[in-house]
Amino acid sequence: MKLKTRIIISFFIIVLEPLLFTGLAFWAFSEYQFGVIEEQYGIEDPTYKSLSNTAEIVNHLSNEQAEMMQKVAEEEPYKFEDIVYLDEMNKELQEMHSYLLVKEGDRVTYYGCENYPAEVVKRLERYENFNSGSSDSVYMGGRVQALVKQISFQTDTVKDGSAFIISNIFETLPQLKELFKNMLVTVIVILSATALGLTWWIYRGVIAPLDRLRTATRRIKEGDLNFSVSTEGVSEIADLCQDFEDMRRRLKENAEEKVVFDRESKELISNISHDLKTPITAVKGYVEGIMDGVANTPEKMERYIKTIYNKANEMDRLINELTFYSKMDTNKIPYTFNKIYVTEFFDDCAEDLNVELSAKNVEFSYSNYVEPEVMVIADAEQIKRVVNNIVSNSLKYTGDGKQKRINLRVKDVGDFIQVEIEDNGKGIAAKDLPNIFDRFYRTDASRNSSKGGSGIGLSIVKKIMEDHGGKVWATSKENIGTVMYFVLRKYQEVPVNE
Repeated sequence: MKLKTRIIISFFIIVLEPLLFTGLAFWAFSEYQFGVIEEQYGIEDPTYKSLSNTAEIVNHLSNEQAEMMQKVAEEEPYKFEDIVYLDEMNKELQEMHSYLLVKEGDRVTYYGCENYPAEVVKRLERYENFNSGSSDSVYMGGRVQALVKQISFQTDTVKDGSAFIISNIFETLPQLKELFKNMLVTVIVILSATALGLTWWIYRGVIAPLDRLRTATRRIKEGDLNFSVSTEGVSEIADLCQDFEDMRRRLKENAEEKVVFDRESKELISNISHDLKTPITAVKGYVEGIMDGVANTPEKMERYIKTIYNKANEMDRLINELTFYSKMDTNKIPYTFNKIYVTEFFDDCAEDLNVELSAKNVEFSYSNYVEPEVMVIADAEQIKRVVNNIVSNSLKYTGDGKQKRINLRVKDVGDFIQVEIEDNGKGIAAKDLPNIFDRFYRTDASRNSSKGGSGIGLSIVKKIMEDHGGKVWATSKENIGTVMYFVLRKYQEVPVNE
């Protein structure tokens, strides 16, 4: 759910939910209190309108006592001179928020309130003898604000007696007080529950994911990338969490790649340093021999100079590999693609290899099964680098004391030219075969120092072939030999529609 949608829903919940539940609570409480009022006060079918009219309710509450007193006035008027009777009636009226006041002429003989109601007595003069009946009241305005019912009586000694039921119209029914109290508590509970619910909802959808993002940011700041950020919360926050998780994974991959790169660079420098040290030591020794006059014959001098030349070529090859390696990582290999006749190109390669391998006492054979007119689009220099790297790697791991042999075959396989370079070395174990084109991977770590090499020869081969749109792979049998394969797509003229 989007944050905008959640905010809109929250707004309507804040407005509507309290109203709805408050209305339901008011209806439930009022129905209950209506029943209590009807049972306790005898008000039939009370309504919200009647309850809102306090004067009507108060007037109705004292009707029964007024009727009883009217009957007493007619049948036993002398009771209005009986203080015990008057106290009993006053006690009943007090429960109805009223009190009793009795006058005999102008003299007040009984009043049922705590303090003498002088203001009421003074204002009663205008209401006396209104003869309104037992069930009706007269409103007394001014500062008194009361309802008055008058019951007239006469005795042998009292010719002009009146009993007044005075009701305070500002008194609220206990049931209404209870209703208001319950509604107040209910409203507070509803608002609190709504606020807590919405706070939890917003917290779960927004604040909690942001807290996790802040924690994740702090961990990244401290260099810890070994965790994950779950995608949750509102839509916008979930998208942010997903982007953050993608960023964390990328940072972790970059950090791991940097560790690998640093390790490979150190290994490359170590390998190159080791391999350069050997020919440099040899060159230094032979130069010192020449300087010291050890090469005192033309034959020795020629052999010394030839050895120095070969060692210099070896160092040049290592430096070229290092240069190529740096360009390979930045994808800045300077390719020069041209049309190349396959037969002519590999005939030249075979001739150069034959001279080089013969000098190393290595048997070499060459077979070409491709028609002279077949061409490929390739960089001749880099393809020659591929062949030389494979051959160099093959010679490096040919068993000691065994006549070394290299076979070069070039075949036409449909739309591709397939080149095969076979040796009779120790072979490669099946578990190592898938990894031989990885950088710095060696099948036997124990032979690293003795065999030397930068460890990137075959990875360079793989890179060059991928950039040519071809591929390279190998098959091998231990103690028998290895065959390296690489393929190049043939160049085909596209016919022009006439």
